[in-house]
Amino acid sequence: MPGAAFACDLAGTVIDCNAHARALWGDAMCEGAAGEGFFPSQPDAPPAESPMACVRRQQQPLRDVEALIQPADGPPRRAIASVVPLVNDDGALWGVVNSFQMVDVENGKASVGIGMIPHADQAGGRSHDFSAAARQRDQLWRSVLRALPVAIYMTDAEGRVTFFNDAAVHFVGRAPKLGEPWSISWKLFHLDGRPMPHSEGPMATALREARPLHGEEAITEQPGGLRLAFKAYPTPLFDEAGQLVGAVNLMVDITEHRKIEQALQDLNNTLEKRVVHRTNTVEKMFMKLHRSESHFELLVKNATDYAVYLLDPDGNVISWNEGAERVKGYTAAEIMGRHFSTFYTPEDRDKGLPLAALAAARRNGTFGAEGWRVRKDGSRFWASVVIHTTIDEGKLVGFVKITRDITERREHELALIESEQQARGVIDTALDGFAQLDESGRITEWNPRAESLFGWDRLEVLGRDFVELAIATKDRERFLQALPTVTGATLQHGADDQFEAVHRGGRTFTVEFRISALRLSSGDWFNIFIRDLSEKILVESQLRQAQKMDAIGQLTSGIAHDFNNLLQGIIGALELVEMRVRDNDDERLGRFINGALTSANRAAALTHRMLAFSRRQPLDPRRVQANPLIASMEEFLRRTMGEHIRIELDLAADLWATLCDPNQLENALLNLAINARDAMPDGGLLTVRTRNVEVDQLRARTWQVGDRGQYVGIEVSDTGTGMPADVAGRAFDPFFTTKPSGKGTGLGLSMVYGFARQSNGHCELDSHIDQGTRITLYLPRTTDDETTTSAPAADATHPEGSGEVVLVVEDEEMVRLLVVEVLHQLGYQALEAVDAEAAMRIIDTSQPIDLLVSDIGLPGMNGRAMAGMARQQRPGLKVLLMTGYASEAAVPDGFLEPGMQLITKPFTVELLARRIGDMIGGSVQAGAVEKA
Repeated sequence: MPGAAFACDLAGTVIDCNAHARALWGDAMCEGAAGEGFFPSQPDAPPAESPMACVRRQQQPLRDVEALIQPADGPPRRAIASVVPLVNDDGALWGVVNSFQMVDVENGKASVGIGMIPHADQAGGRSHDFSAAARQRDQLWRSVLRALPVAIYMTDAEGRVTFFNDAAVHFVGRAPKLGEPWSISWKLFHLDGRPMPHSEGPMATALREARPLHGEEAITEQPGGLRLAFKAYPTPLFDEAGQLVGAVNLMVDITEHRKIEQALQDLNNTLEKRVVHRTNTVEKMFMKLHRSESHFELLVKNATDYAVYLLDPDGNVISWNEGAERVKGYTAAEIMGRHFSTFYTPEDRDKGLPLAALAAARRNGTFGAEGWRVRKDGSRFWASVVIHTTIDEGKLVGFVKITRDITERREHELALIESEQQARGVIDTALDGFAQLDESGRITEWNPRAESLFGWDRLEVLGRDFVELAIATKDRERFLQALPTVTGATLQHGADDQFEAVHRGGRTFTVEFRISALRLSSGDWFNIFIRDLSEKILVESQLRQAQKMDAIGQLTSGIAHDFNNLLQGIIGALELVEMRVRDNDDERLGRFINGALTSANRAAALTHRMLAFSRRQPLDPRRVQANPLIASMEEFLRRTMGEHIRIELDLAADLWATLCDPNQLENALLNLAINARDAMPDGGLLTVRTRNVEVDQLRARTWQVGDRGQYVGIEVSDTGTGMPADVAGRAFDPFFTTKPSGKGTGLGLSMVYGFARQSNGHCELDSHIDQGTRITLYLPRTTDDETTTSAPAADATHPEGSGEVVLVVEDEEMVRLLVVEVLHQLGYQALEAVDAEAAMRIIDTSQPIDLLVSDIGLPGMNGRAMAGMARQQRPGLKVLLMTGYASEAAVPDGFLEPGMQLITKPFTVELLARRIGDMIGGSVQAGAVEKA
């Protein structure tokens, strides 16, 4: 007797039965009968404990229950019964299905009840027995069908939907209604975007022409408007008589590979659940197809993007699809019966990974992993593997194994990881700070430079509010307004701006923010690059100070130059008058003239200080050892300081030599010592310290001295009253002084600053109220071992001339007349010219000239250039240049060519007479610079 089955509603009333049930129970088995009468409870058991009552109460299937059935005729029969709950689409229980496996005691054969789900070929009333092996294979293929991550649906011959899996719902964006034509469930389009009539669709073609289609491409549109491209693999289904009963369609998403990969993950989750469904009468056709082993084999065979195959409990291959042949390279004949470890690399086999994978699947029901696999030709590919156990009646019957080649995806992932690592490396080594904020303003990233700027370690700030942590209170609202507004998935930049930031220690500093924002699927993000402007502001301040000092220097230089010309006329005229008065022995008039000369010389000293500040004072740079020079000044400094001030010398033993004017260095140190003395009226300590200093590139740029290098540092510090910040900021300004009227010119520190800058060095001042002042001179190191000797002491007598010819070129008439008068008194012949043009006319003649005396600052061509042209005309011509200041253009680095000398205004008649006599007589080393 074949298996019998009948369905009941919740009241226990029969609502349907199969032919085998009618044959067993006769006319009593009909719609409306009491189902409990055909399935009695165990002897002496109350009705509430009947199998049907238990299933209705627990809503769980009941299997393999022994029952004693009373047929309409004949003796009672023993049967193995199962009761399965029926639920609707909402999961609500609405009935049960009872099925019976009769045990024929006479011949030992058993029939299997298949409940309310007829097979596909039962349309004509025929039925087929299913052996245990067939049922096992059916369960295996059913697991494969539900687990496949590709969209699958089935229809009957008229195109009405009879089955769809979860992947199909996900793909089309809605769940089709069973029994409705598939064509109303979604819209189709050609690849070029033109609407595709459903009659031209792949599924319609397969049903109409009764032939399978392979890889037909089309586009479907979800209800929300999202369009997805796919490949369709519709295959018609036939019964044993060859009649078309429906079709099955596979739709492979080719829009985004990630969706397929997500489907693999969904598959991994799906394979963890064994779903046993009994459906109502509407699903009869679907279950017919579902139980057809040939249909499932065909379905898996068409899944060419996946290697889908079955393993026996020992791991040997027992089935093989086209996808497996494409992915692995083996044909079914080559691989059937071989162990699946063949696909693993030798090193993974040595580690026991294949057996470990099967063991994990046995324990957990499923196993997923990624790794290298080997094709038949020996090539390797990166695979995503899912293994799912298949259990029948509590016994392991095999494994379903699905393999996907994801080599391309892995390469993209590795490239993304490498790109992220490179970006992280750039951010971590950036000179600017970097912070990343989420849309709530909390810190998610913090690079090492940000750690050093703000004093907070990365782990300390993650998750904290950036504004509260790093922005000064007064700038917080302005910072929030500066954040860019994110619109769409595009990068938005905020305006660069300056803000006051707060260090962990509480100090504030100025920063510049570069802010960008991006909207991603995970939310809005803000990237902030932070630049500390402290050094920039300091450099700009120093540049403005340098520009101010340079402008003042140019002004004072011009004033000093003109003043020197006036003083030269005054001093020279007074000296000549003094000579005449001395000859007449007029003592009273001599005192007046001497007083006038003293005042004029004091004015001359003032102009020299102005020139020193403006860096126009001609220097005599030499190789100087600062330690011996300072030591030689110690006794003089002690007398200058007085007994109430102690002096300490801290001189570096290995101090480098420097290139500077030693006389100007002594003057600078004396000026600094006098300032220190005045700052310690009640006594104190004066310290002079020397050291070697390495100056880096940044500091060199700040000083504006060019490249980094080595310097000799000479520091003069006191323990005096110190200076407030506003006074210290103006200390190097010319004529600025805090001393009472008549007690200082305000040029002392200006001269020191000018001397350092003219020597290609720098001068720094650090002062604090009631703590004292420290001023440091930085003079460049020299590696020149040559020493410069001083000129021999000049003879006090005036050399007398013998009629030698001297050409005097000077645009200031008083100075020109003075020089000519001195020449005449010394016995020389004098030729006069007011500018370079007049001088060159004389030089171009045959007139003998023994010495050229010229001012540098001539109108038109300057005296330095004119002297060069004259020496081209008359090689060997000796030249004495006069100047109120020696500009770098006229006398580079303070040096002159051999045979040329320079004398600075205002000079004395005695000095002029000696220099002229020495040059004509040849007793002075050529190329020196002498100051009045």
